Amino acid sequence: MTASGTHTGPHAGNGDDLDVEEALALVRAPKADRANSTGRTDHASARRAGHPEHPHPHPHGHEGATPWPRAREIAARAARRATRRPAVSVALGDALGLVLAAPLDALSDLPSFDTSAMDGWAVAGPGPWQIRDGGVLAGHAPPEPLTDGEAVRIATGARVPTGVTAVLRSEHGRTGPQDRLHATSETSHGQDIRPRGQECRRGDQLLPTGTLITPAVLGLAAAAGYDTLAVVPRPRAEILVLGDELLTEGLPHDGLIRDALGPMLAPWLRALGAEVIAVRRLGDDAKALRRAITTSRADLIVTTGGTAAGPVDHVHPTLDKIGAELLVDGVAVRPGHPMLLARVKADQHLVGLPGNPLAAVSGLITLAEPLLRVLAAHPAPEPYRTPLREAVQGHAHDTRLVPVVLRGERAVPLHYSGPAMLRGIATADALAVVPPGGAAPGAEMELLDLPWDTAGIGVCFT
Repeated sequence: MTASGTHTGPHAGNGDDLDVEEALALVRAPKADRANSTGRTDHASARRAGHPEHPHPHPHGHEGATPWPRAREIAARAARRATRRPAVSVALGDALGLVLAAPLDALSDLPSFDTSAMDGWAVAGPGPWQIRDGGVLAGHAPPEPLTDGEAVRIATGARVPTGVTAVLRSEHGRTGPQDRLHATSETSHGQDIRPRGQECRRGDQLLPTGTLITPAVLGLAAAAGYDTLAVVPRPRAEILVLGDELLTEGLPHDGLIRDALGPMLAPWLRALGAEVIAVRRLGDDAKALRRAITTSRADLIVTTGGTAAGPVDHVHPTLDKIGAELLVDGVAVRPGHPMLLARVKADQHLVGLPGNPLAAVSGLITLAEPLLRVLAAHPAPEPYRTPLREAVQGHAHDTRLVPVVLRGERAVPLHYSGPAMLRGIATADALAVVPPGGAAPGAEMELLDLPWDTAGIGVCFT
């Protein structure tokens, strides 16, 4: 990207921005679609993919990739059709980020007795008042009643004695001879007393089913007397990392590269509300992949790589063999075109991510996020749009997801946004949804917040 925001070079966001997996996916598409999508001949696409100039049609070819908005709708609808696990009861300390599966009803009045809102004196009737020995503290035994003309020291949160007409704040009272208390400002009936049931009465609905449990919700639940909450369980996710070329430590060498997706996907899925039950590294082993899918207990299986038509791309053939139903097979989005969504069982889905890191992020946002959001019963985020500070060149036919940072009232496109790059997304605040053809400076783009920018690191990764 140049200083003006115009993309140049091999990752310019047009047809030249294809990576190998995306090119392979386009080879599977009909001739006219390939030519339109890449701006190249079929032979050129095949050469870039490392395949013969006349590759055999892949059995999973389709008439065209699913439009990006449609793909997200399909993912959300698939989750709605899935068999739901029953609600579970969890301790308050484990409920953050989950969703209420039942209304939060008040178990008692709040407050459950008349309490003092301030430190000062509890007074009965008009003053001046005779100060009684001792005092009333929060959490102690019920105090003795007061009669008119009496006052007693009281702490914030303490139970108000019977007969009290007001609480006189410490700064509004003056003591005189013979332990007499005088008010230095006007005192009204009921002043600084929190009456029983001021916030709610027993049985009142405090929060409805479907409420996202935030720290404030936990505080309200505790105040209302709850030890546990009925919640929608987190959807279970399992990650299958494919590829013989991946290293788990050390520097890349001898044609081997570091696995960027293994460390990234688990916390990202947790940020989307999932419970990650396993991260398994399978290499390029078709039998191991089939065994892993057919024995998984996850609601969502996520695979990395292997979604195109190469000699070791085993995801499509494996899904065929086990009778899975392909719901989305390629999406008109850059990066991430060769992503897929399949229904493995009535209550289990698989999202196949491209192997390139930013393309995989695109797959998470496009297919995994709406599916997990519905399974977890999280509310859909409110869409919003922000003008671009710089132009973004678009793909001729596909949506682009472009990492941006927010600067004032503008979204600034980031450099290093090629399919294999994470440098841009690592500093991004959001992804801009750029329509086919691109966008000029000042054009308002839909933005997709990254989960940790909306929930906070400590919230979304619990």
